[in-house]
Amino acid sequence: MTDESTPPRRGWSAVVMAAGRGVRMNSSTPKVLHRLCGLEMAAWVVQSLQEIGVSPIVLVVPSQHEAFRHAFGDQVEYAVQEKPGGTGDALAAARKVVGDSENLLVLNGDHPLILSNTIHRLVEAHERTGSSLSLVAAEEAPEEGMGRIVERDGSVVAVAEAADLQDADAQGLAVNVGIYAFRCSWLWDALQDLALSPSGELYLTAVVEKASNAGLQVERTWVEDPLEALGINTRAHLARAEAALRQRINARWLKAGVTLVDPATSYIDTGVTLGRDTVIQPNTMLRGNTTIGEECEIGPNAIIGDSVVGNRCSIGASVIEGATLEDDVDVGHFCRLREGAYLEQGVHIGTSAEVKASRLQRGAKIGHFSYVGDADIGERVNIGAGTITCNFDGVRKNKTIVEEGAFIGSDTLLVAPVRIGARSVTGAGAVVNHDVPADSLAVGIPARVRRRTLPPDSHELEPSTTNLTGPLGP
Repeated sequence: MTDESTPPRRGWSAVVMAAGRGVRMNSSTPKVLHRLCGLEMAAWVVQSLQEIGVSPIVLVVPSQHEAFRHAFGDQVEYAVQEKPGGTGDALAAARKVVGDSENLLVLNGDHPLILSNTIHRLVEAHERTGSSLSLVAAEEAPEEGMGRIVERDGSVVAVAEAADLQDADAQGLAVNVGIYAFRCSWLWDALQDLALSPSGELYLTAVVEKASNAGLQVERTWVEDPLEALGINTRAHLARAEAALRQRINARWLKAGVTLVDPATSYIDTGVTLGRDTVIQPNTMLRGNTTIGEECEIGPNAIIGDSVVGNRCSIGASVIEGATLEDDVDVGHFCRLREGAYLEQGVHIGTSAEVKASRLQRGAKIGHFSYVGDADIGERVNIGAGTITCNFDGVRKNKTIVEEGAFIGSDTLLVAPVRIGARSVTGAGAVVNHDVPADSLAVGIPARVRRRTLPPDSHELEPSTTNLTGPLGP
């Protein structure tokens, strides 16, 4: 999430308010930890701060904050607001952690749509004017109940809470987005003098009137997009923000040379990377830290999460989770590649096949209706329809090894642990519960082994082209 190429901005630190309970979300998850396009709500705010080089970033969290530390780790520092006391009280709780910074940005963790460019312009204006207090405003309110900026003779004199305004009073007033820049030498003293609101809380918005009364200029910066001002308080707001972020992500990939056949049904998380000339078909979901190479065709109806896909791959309506696909891999419809699946170059997976914790080497093929788990499949192996690796004995997972050039007949059961030797063949319906030597044929239930004799210099894999000699094995 951090852009390590961004130089640090000297003299600045930031506080992100994240201690609110979010009662209207009706959730056991803290409001700002709900995810949007693969990233926690507050993490979008943190990311915007990182993009302009602000450090340290202090997250104000509630007393029960283990989930926050799990989500953010050491990306941020933490200040604890022991009990709800308003935004002014939350900022006061961060003072010791902020330290001796000259200037301070304060943002709400429930405003994930704020752009780093807007924050950058706020910082530039604050530094240019030498203001004690600067804030971000919007011309339109993306939701009801937002505070308004009160002006007199063109100067900002106060912020009025929505509850204190009649509808007629709010008309024509700019919207307070809730993002501020402060000169710390003035801020901390101003916080100490704040009076309690009728609700018994300290509101940070009250410092705006305090600055005006002291004769200080309050600088104002405007958002580029009214949706930047959207604060998330309900599930409906969450869905609206998700749609807006998805549009931003999709627009970025369209500009980068990726084809989205239907952007409205292309769901791409922020951690996904796509190569040029890749085509994303409708109803496709790309999740987590997924990387897809160039000239691929994905979908329709594909779901890919936390996976690596090489160049020139084709993936149909399948689910891929925690897998790696090298170049030129083809996966058809209704397949599932689970954690630890690794498909080398040129592997083909047809229809309704599942692969888990297995490596398929170059040129291996699984046509359809098969399960391969905890296996190592050699080069040019053909897995026939209905093949199953019986990898679980009720206690442990066991390994299946199929060496290069083997041909596994339809409906074969490979009872692990078992090894099929190079260029060996299993007959249709065989139950193989013992190792099969190289150049052999295994048939029956349980399988018996015959020796295969290949013609000189033969590279054929089909059993019909071989000579079978020798007695039946055990």
